[in-house]
Amino acid sequence: MPRTAPGLTRKVLQNIFTENKSMAISFDWDKKSIEKEEPGFDSMPHDDRRKLHYAAAIHETLDQILATNEKVFIMGQGVDDPFGMFGTTLDLHKKYGAKRVFDTPLSEEGLTGIAIGAALAGMIPIYMHNRPDFLLLAMNQIVNHASKWNYMFGGKVNVGLVIWATIGRGWGSAAQHSQAIQGLFMHVPGLKIVMPSTPYDSKGLLVSSIMDGNPVIILEHRWLLKHSDYVPQELYSIPLGKGVVRREGRDATIVAVSHMVIEAMRAQEELFKENIEVEIIDLRTLKPLDEQIILDSVQKTGRLIIADVGWKTGGVSAEIAAVVAEKGYSYLKKPIRRIACLDIPTPASYILEKKFYPDVKEIVTVTKELIK
Repeated sequence: MPRTAPGLTRKVLQNIFTENKSMAISFDWDKKSIEKEEPGFDSMPHDDRRKLHYAAAIHETLDQILATNEKVFIMGQGVDDPFGMFGTTLDLHKKYGAKRVFDTPLSEEGLTGIAIGAALAGMIPIYMHNRPDFLLLAMNQIVNHASKWNYMFGGKVNVGLVIWATIGRGWGSAAQHSQAIQGLFMHVPGLKIVMPSTPYDSKGLLVSSIMDGNPVIILEHRWLLKHSDYVPQELYSIPLGKGVVRREGRDATIVAVSHMVIEAMRAQEELFKENIEVEIIDLRTLKPLDEQIILDSVQKTGRLIIADVGWKTGGVSAEIAAVVAEKGYSYLKKPIRRIACLDIPTPASYILEKKFYPDVKEIVTVTKELIK
């Protein structure tokens, strides 16, 4: 039994929780309330082609890769549990055995070291994490070893390691389980950073990451896992470092990352009602970064909004803004605007989360200000 304060038995604590349960619900701090705000999204609603939910697309990809390449194995906390990492690894341990899909202890640095060693020996480990926050415990292995081995040994060795993690949001995960730390990893040479926004891209980019032969970090947004879209059944790849234009427009460019692509597309629908046409760029990968697709769009629209799911200071939005300021300054009609999380630790309560995380309303407001 866990320790409690003097005089507080488990029964007393249960009574306290029961008495305050109604108050928690009245403040909408429960998981279901905020999840209901996230609509299902289908970018091609009238398309009759085969569609999968985001998590199912990842599961299918892992299943197919395990079946076709014996060097691939999956490790991570909870990959073999009844929920299977949000459904992405569900029952794969039953199909391929505990030697190829297995749970790991709470020792991120040690296990990352083991994964690096396996990659150096020619295996292809996929190390899955519930939260990117846990990657901070393995920063030494990721930054000082995985990212540097190829360089230090003159290209003679490769670390074909894929690290997969989900960004949390919406149910009080708070400051130590909700962080979007892609900006930290984007700073490190030798790492590739992938952040898809659609089921189609999640499959194609996962295949490319596994085939790449270098350390790749894939960061998914948990709210994306419920969306569905077109996904071919066969294996296919999407080149790392190639963004895509999700919507074409003339008045402003919105460069979006991960779940902010969904918010940008929802904002586009609202703005179109007021005769404002925005062009939406989905970067898909942060490193390598598709600079050309950004510059081409800004040259056309003259206005740039960057929407990220992480912090603003020193983050992804700052890097993209610097690229445009250095290489496309003459294209700009107005100053660059950035939409990102506030520079504070992630709050736990529903009310504070509403203020902390940017959404469609902020994109619409900033775009109107920029157009004026």
